[in-house]
Amino acid sequence: MSIGLVILYQVIAVLTIIHVVMDNRQPAKTMAWALVIWFVPVIGVVLYLFFGINTRKERLVSQRSLDQLSKRSMLQFVEQQNLQLPEIHKPIIDLFINENFSLPFRLSSVEVYTDGYQFFPALLREIAGARNHIHIDMYIFEDDALGYLVSDALIARARQGVEVRVIIDDVGCWNVSHRFFERMREEGIEVVPFLPVRFPSFASKVNYRNHRKLIVIDGRVGFIGGMNIALRYVKGITIRHGRKSTAQSDTSRMPWRDTMLRITGPGIYSLQRAFLIDWYFVDRTLLSDRKYYPGNTGSYSTFTTFQTVTSGPVTPYPEIMQGYVRIILGARRYVYIETPYFLPTEAVLFALKTAATAGIDVRLLVPGGSDAWFADWASRSYLREAAQAGIRVSLYTGGFLHSKLLVCDDSICTCGSTNVDFRSFENNFEANAFIYGEDVALSLKQVFLTDESQSTLLSDLPSRMHPRFLVRLWESVIRMLSPLM
Repeated sequence: MSIGLVILYQVIAVLTIIHVVMDNRQPAKTMAWALVIWFVPVIGVVLYLFFGINTRKERLVSQRSLDQLSKRSMLQFVEQQNLQLPEIHKPIIDLFINENFSLPFRLSSVEVYTDGYQFFPALLREIAGARNHIHIDMYIFEDDALGYLVSDALIARARQGVEVRVIIDDVGCWNVSHRFFERMREEGIEVVPFLPVRFPSFASKVNYRNHRKLIVIDGRVGFIGGMNIALRYVKGITIRHGRKSTAQSDTSRMPWRDTMLRITGPGIYSLQRAFLIDWYFVDRTLLSDRKYYPGNTGSYSTFTTFQTVTSGPVTPYPEIMQGYVRIILGARRYVYIETPYFLPTEAVLFALKTAATAGIDVRLLVPGGSDAWFADWASRSYLREAAQAGIRVSLYTGGFLHSKLLVCDDSICTCGSTNVDFRSFENNFEANAFIYGEDVALSLKQVFLTDESQSTLLSDLPSRMHPRFLVRLWESVIRMLSPLM
């Protein structure tokens, strides 16, 4: 390489680092990007162009369209008499109203599914019973046997005049054949990709993905949680296990453990709103007809309140992360968390350690083996730090744990698509259900305790708690890059 090219690259690298610094992001992320750009020649700059540049949030969705979808439609149709908000949780409910315009609703029922064998038959039954519309917002819609089964069910309803709309994430479905979705479109199903990644817009879009998993059918029943539409959610997945204390690993096929909620009652309105905002974003079509907010009949729980909270790079604050921090710092007895990836932001880790130091029973459950090798190693020092701070950290051994839930004090819980990591809290478009009520909280608490019974304490693994020097060095190097994941 000539001296001129070297000097030119150094100028480009310096200008890129200046761009990173001027973006005024978190210092840890700034330093991580600066190190990658300077010490990984060429590739570092390319990675920053693709994954590091912050697209201006104002370009992605306008406040005017958000107001139209939220106030012109939902407020026109929603009327809740005698809605009693739990006084103890009013601050966090108000937080989500003020930041996200997520209105609280009563619920008729919440059903918890803990694997694909429970969820997908229930989904297919609801699809078969659809009479007006089916709305699906999904990160991955795979073209495998299960994907074809669900798509066939959707096609059958579309042929009967049911409106079917599907949002897929363009990156999440990169490996899915175009013919799979064209087949659905030819039958009258509207399938639209979220932020399609095409050159030359690749660099400005690939970093912001729609990770949400939510479904609304006829405005009367909805699903939200961590499951995509793919066969591995039923058959399981090949995962990696660390061997001793080295970077070597072996693999095995393990069942997939995940959590999905079935929601009925007026709370469906907030799920519907989340979908319709995403639909406007991808299709520029305002759907605000009364039929999308039908009257919900049946008995409602006076004491169970529900909010659908979305977050993403279009908003000034990371709402779901704020909710996690508020719950953790407000805990009085316990906080239990399940997450497949643990790469916490500084705020979340500080809140967890503060709660544990104050005597709160803080428990964290993560997979014993991961489907993401890099994230697995990056999380190890965080998990060890959490355990040393008094948090009960357990590694799930009953399969691959992909569940994303939090439950606190038998009174508040959340479940959705959000991982406890930088990407979910800051870059991805996510959706979580926040539920205030003892009955649902106790159900998810039992789910956590059942999972915990199939786990190993991190503190019982000397090789993880006291790794050799080279392993600790490797973990520390990988941890430096964790804010970029």
